Amino acid sequence: MFKILVVDDEEWVRKGIIMETDWAALDCMVVGEASDGEEGLEAIKKYHPDLVICDIRMPKLDGVSMLQKLRETGDKTELLFLTAFSDFQYAQSAVKLSAADYLLKPFEDGELEQAVLRIKKGRENGEVQAEEENSGETEFQLVLPKGDKSKYVTEALNFIAENLGNQELCVGMITEYLGLSEGHLSHIFKKETNYTINAYITRYRIRSAMKLLRDCRVKVYEVAEQEGYKDITYFSAVFKKLVGVNPSEYQDRCK
Repeated sequence: MFKILVVDDEEWVRKGIIMETDWAALDCMVVGEASDGEEGLEAIKKYHPDLVICDIRMPKLDGVSMLQKLRETGDKTELLFLTAFSDFQYAQSAVKLSAADYLLKPFEDGELEQAVLRIKKGRENGEVQAEEENSGETEFQLVLPKGDKSKYVTEALNFIAENLGNQELCVGMITEYLGLSEGHLSHIFKKETNYTINAYITRYRIRSAMKLLRDCRVKVYEVAEQEGYKDITYFSAVFKKLVGVNPSEYQDRCK
């Protein structure tokens, strides 16, 4: 069984990851937890986890410093970093230091599980590096299950398509338009599409952005604005997270 260690200085985040994730379904088990990097290093020595889920910003010893100390000793334990948007460049530098991956907070339902499974599979096959180098458009999909959708889900999908460039597009705007509660729409939308509403909007925007970027005359910032992103840096971070390369690199590959 794949062993997990959770390191985060915020107890509610740490406990949430441990208690609210169905680790058994992932064939994983949490072997320990720690509240900062120093405790994390000790816990790694004690429990020998396969994967450490670790916050970037922590007291005493931050996540990247902890990773550096691990690598200096030859320890190859995988690290999955959790980071706020303001620190995502810091997290990207950590990936270059051989961290397995990072997730931007707050992450969507299922994102943590998907990341763990991806790392677990790579660890088991010895293909983590190859997967990182070969990541790209072929790995990014937006696929809805076959079959008819209910009236409200169909209307929600149409509303999203028509308002994709609206920077204010959100669950509340959709439910107000449909006259439904957020809870009810979120439930039926996830049931019929396999995506949360926010995850669907994000993936729809990025898929649309990929099409626009194939025209090399279009600037990245123009694509970001057209797809409803106020901040080009955030757009680039989300794009790279899903596609595997940043928008400029993707556009260069399409030339």
